[in-house]
Formats: sequence, structure tokens, C-alpha cells
Amino acid sequence: MKYNFAARGGVRRASGFTLLEMLAVILLIGIAAAAVSVSVTQGLASARIAAASGEIAAALRATRAQAIVQGKQQAFDVDVRKGTWSGAKRKDVRLPTGLKLAITSAMEDRPDEHTGRIRFFPDGSSTGGHIVLTSGSRQWRINVSWLTGQVAVVDKVAQR
Repeated sequence: MKYNFAARGGVRRASGFTLLEMLAVILLIGIAAAAVSVSVTQGLASARIAAASGEIAAALRATRAQAIVQGKQQAFDVDVRKGTWSGAKRKDVRLPTGLKLAITSAMEDRPDEHTGRIRFFPDGSSTGGHIVLTSGSRQWRINVSWLTGQVAVVDKVAQR
């Protein structure tokens, strides 16, 4: 360590940061990094659930369109146990991990206790219902109107 000698004969300490100051700065950087990582993680989860709900809504609309074009009813099935859904193409699509799936549909349209079904008719109407995707405190609800068959996605915070 170098010492600077003042003109009056006194000794001045070397300039620089103390260990305590360095630890305080490192602690503040750590807190900021933790806050940013939590924000990014929540943002990624929100994007994942938004993409999944958009994909389901598009599949519901495609199923409705197939019913109109082909002139016969089409079904959209949701299996809450497996976390899968299938539309007009009848191919099972699995949800990303961490997302929960629920469906409310007509009781007589349920093939079994863990599968819900929304049917679309040639005139564009449907049996109606809604599908809910949940991830933590976020919920996306996909509503299907029974009268018009219109599909709408609603983003909301889940009630606890």
C-alpha cells in the first residue's frame, strides 16, 4: 500500500474503497439481479400461457369453420387428466408443463368424467362452454358462445 505524505508532514491514507463498501455494492447488485430474474420468470410464464390459450382459441375457431364448410357438426374435446385437447383434425395436442386445464361444457356432451366436449354445428352455433388455463395466479379463459359459436379469450388474475 502506498502512502502519500502531505506537505505538512502528516500521513494520509491511500484512497480507495473499504471492504464494507464493496460488500454493500455486491449485496445491492444481488438484490437487483434477484428482482429482475423473478420478473423475467413471471413474464415467460405469462407468455407461455398466452400462447397456449391463443393456440386453443385458434383450434376452436378452426373446428367451427370446419363444421360450417363441411355442413356437419364437429367436436372439440378437452381431456383435463392428460392435459390434452383435439379439434377438427382429431390430433391430440398436449399443453406445456406447469399449466392446468379445466373445461365447463354440457353434461350430455362429456364422453367420460375427465373429458369435456364442445360441439359446433353447420350454422356456426355451438353447445357453448369455456376452457380455463391456469398457471400460478394467472388465468386465461376461452369462452365459446352457444348461440353464435364465437370464441373469445379473457386474461384475468385467478381468485384465491
